[in-house]
Amino acid sequence: MKKHLDAWFAEVEKGAWKDPAELKAQFRSASIVSSERVVFNIKGNDYRLIVAINYHYQILLIIWLGTHKEYDKIDVTKVAYQKERYADSSNSN
Repeated sequence: MKKHLDAWFAEVEKGAWKDPAELKAQFRSASIVSSERVVFNIKGNDYRLIVAINYHYQILLIIWLGTHKEYDKIDVTKVAYQKERYADSSNSN
């Protein structure tokens, strides 16, 4: 999974989209949910990555990452970042 996210990040890092249409031209499988929210397919659509994007300031914030099955259970327009979901348990004291 990490190599797929790294590959996605490397592509996104080069992006300089002015609007959702420009993003969609580069990532054809991305789903534009709103002017600020996009869903990316990761690892052949096994995972979904929801991000918030501010095109003016060129800022992208990861909101949610999960399996396609988990994605089917959430409301993509309302899901919010949950720190606990992504905490690295290997670093606990």
